[in-house]
Amino acid sequence: MIAWKNLDTLDAYQALAATKDSVRLAEVMAGESGAARVRKYSVPMAGGLTYHYAAKKVDDSILEKLTALAKEAQLAQKFEELYNGAVINLTENRHVLHHLTRGQLGKPVIADGVDKREFYKGEQAKIAAFAKKVHDGEITNEKGEKFNTVVQIGIGGSDLGPRAIYLSLENWAITHDTLKMQAKFISNVDPDDPVGVLRTVDLAHALFIVVSKSGTTLETLTNESFVKDALGKAGLDSSRHMLAVTSETSPMAGNRGYLAAFFMDDYIGGRYSTASAVGGAVLSLAFGPDIFARFLDGMAAEDRLAALADPMKNPDMLDALISVYERNVLGYPVTALLPYSQALSRFPAHLQQASMESNGKSVNRFGERMNYSTGEVIFGEPGTNGQHSFFQLLHQGTDIVPLQFIGFRKSQNGKDVEVKGSSSQTKLCANVAAQMVAFACGKDDENPAKRFAGERPSSIIIGEMLTPESCGALLAHYENKFMFQGFLWNINSFDQEGVQLGKVLANRVLDHNTDGALKEFAGLFGI
Repeated sequence: MIAWKNLDTLDAYQALAATKDSVRLAEVMAGESGAARVRKYSVPMAGGLTYHYAAKKVDDSILEKLTALAKEAQLAQKFEELYNGAVINLTENRHVLHHLTRGQLGKPVIADGVDKREFYKGEQAKIAAFAKKVHDGEITNEKGEKFNTVVQIGIGGSDLGPRAIYLSLENWAITHDTLKMQAKFISNVDPDDPVGVLRTVDLAHALFIVVSKSGTTLETLTNESFVKDALGKAGLDSSRHMLAVTSETSPMAGNRGYLAAFFMDDYIGGRYSTASAVGGAVLSLAFGPDIFARFLDGMAAEDRLAALADPMKNPDMLDALISVYERNVLGYPVTALLPYSQALSRFPAHLQQASMESNGKSVNRFGERMNYSTGEVIFGEPGTNGQHSFFQLLHQGTDIVPLQFIGFRKSQNGKDVEVKGSSSQTKLCANVAAQMVAFACGKDDENPAKRFAGERPSSIIIGEMLTPESCGALLAHYENKFMFQGFLWNINSFDQEGVQLGKVLANRVLDHNTDGALKEFAGLFGI
């Protein structure tokens, strides 16, 4: 039987919390023992990736305690409950079914009277058929000309995930001659966003995807109107250029103003929706449905690893356990996500939402206030750019910030240049390897300004190349990591009530129903 208990009530956590921080990275990472540690402390992921955690402040004793914590917290059983259709999202009384968009881990899940895996597969098939017709010129603009650009209009999870994955695979697709259409994204209600994007788009040859589960998202509908106005002024019929991704019950469903509609449901949160029609439509149009299918295969393969009960064989669970140890025992509230891959430039932004919207909670699953920390602040930029901006604080600041690196042995485009005896890609890889050791071991110096304390823990996910499969595995890894963190903290990682209050107050401002400070702040903007 599943027991949902607060972290600090678990015996295994109390044993973990009683341990002293005895792992000295400068010692264990030095010399041949450090090399052996790197070889030992790693676990394979899907998509040809490997999770290395030798530079984390763990040893065999701590790993044993983390394994005991995973068992007592019933992490594997809770994940099994989730993918078999239990109502995990108690706040909204909903299933949590995003794993079903890429595979069937357990028994069929029947909701709303339908087999949900078959529903998601059906929507993917509809998208694939539509994309093929667009690419083959069977669906065209008013003049019978092919579309060459797709623009996604959405915000939050309807933008961040699909945008991050498009940018992750754009260069790969160009190199492998699979880029079918260029993709662009409009998200911010700031009019400078749509104006800036539309300035770069040939409207006559563009398709626009409006993404809103409810069909009432204010920012998205405002930007949709912006685009429709631009199409009308260009003498174009917006219904020949607009697609909808929404729920079957929203006002956008069955609307003749859209060329086609693809459906999502209430069981997939926006931040987990890249594998659904939210990402499926834009990514299938951009890269082709076969490439999107390969991306989903990478996600499904990583999900299968996440279902393993042994954390030492389950990279997603292990990453979550170590991060909770860092957050709740070592007291580190911030994590830096550092992809040494320009293609992953927007990956940290997406994972900010996926983590902080999921686990930024101060009450447990039953609405009770907790007396321990939850969630982690995530930030990051691609290397080596970050080295020349915020790494100073990471190396010599007063606070220790755990680091998660991502790196690939080969670039996506295969083009390179040698300078001073080494290629650009070799320099990139040398930098990330050096940074991990520098953070762990530090450097002594008579001059305090040049002294590096070290003892900054890090991990790295390494692969051969960022491909559709490895990209999918990488995204699923973090989705599953955040889920396991939520299980450990005993919170609901699948609602997001924290985004609602600001919306309510903004509507009051727009309705001129304000008083006090709200009225004064609105007045500063002339409202």
